[in-house]
Amino acid sequence: MVPVPVATAAPTVQLVSVSKVYGSGPNGVTALDQVSIELAKGSFTAVMGPSGSGKSTLLHCAAGLDRPTSGSVVLGDIELSGLGEAALTRIRRERVGFVFQSYNLLASLTVEQNITLPLRLADRRVDRAWLDQVATAVGLAGRLGYRPSQLSGGQQQRVAIARALVTRPEAIFADEPTGALDVRSGRQVLRLLRDLVDATGQTVLLVTHDPLAAAFADRVVFLADGRLAGSLEEPSADAIAERMAHLGEW
Repeated sequence: MVPVPVATAAPTVQLVSVSKVYGSGPNGVTALDQVSIELAKGSFTAVMGPSGSGKSTLLHCAAGLDRPTSGSVVLGDIELSGLGEAALTRIRRERVGFVFQSYNLLASLTVEQNITLPLRLADRRVDRAWLDQVATAVGLAGRLGYRPSQLSGGQQQRVAIARALVTRPEAIFADEPTGALDVRSGRQVLRLLRDLVDATGQTVLLVTHDPLAAAFADRVVFLADGRLAGSLEEPSADAIAERMAHLGEW
């Protein structure tokens, strides 16, 4: 296994020797193979690799969306691997934010209602000052009364990011968040994530296939065949693309 440098600050998320196998016996498929990684508070980490390398599986295990077959996943001070479904659901709702390629907005709700949906599902009070701060941070302060159909794709993804932020999560997990956007909107969304890390100390894990997107991160971690295949610190898009070109030979 190629070692990946670990974060120097106290980790927000820590995976230790995490493996994930789908199926059993000779038909079993190993999606992750003894992966260990730390995400420091206030860090922006991108995960890249060829199709089928285990990128999304890593994100799903780190975020508590999927259970590893072996190994441990720690969010803050909580070990996720042994929690029951009810406890995991509560952790995901209260301490984790998600941003996916599809915006997953409810068309019948306003922007404000979509943003605050996680709070209402958790029966938590909406902090108006925090909502306004989040809406301003993502550039939606004047659009809280709009419906998703009145927004562009990039604006809808901003709503999804605001929805991820409103619970004050310990980490945000973003799986190909710019995949459905044009280049300009995609770059705006990535710049927004970058600014959130820099300005608020938010921790972000981004899965992407795009070297330009990964270049917004502090660190890029590479996967191949479910195993770690090295990393780059503060990389350029060209350096990322060159490393990706060689992963097929790894």
